[in-house]
Amino acid sequence: MISAILLIIITILVPPIGVFLVAGCGADLLINILLTLLGYFPGHIHAFYIEYVYYKRRDEARAGFYDSRPAPGVYSDRVQNGGRGYGTMATA
Repeated sequence: MISAILLIIITILVPPIGVFLVAGCGADLLINILLTLLGYFPGHIHAFYIEYVYYKRRDEARAGFYDSRPAPGVYSDRVQNGGRGYGTMATA
């Protein structure tokens, strides 16, 4: 809970750092940097969307539910899988 609140505060201040902490260094980070340079508000929207998908998928995986459909506009396997695995996830 505290880590989520800290991540939100970091994202409010500098959106690309929040995306980096969730998705790592990849296409999502590059997209967020470009959106933040184009306008601070679009960078925030993208960052909070990435974080929403990450936490939603993580909570679903913990509950035993796995949605195999990829979230639109998210290119990080870590975010798509809720922080578990690298592109694949075993279903129980």
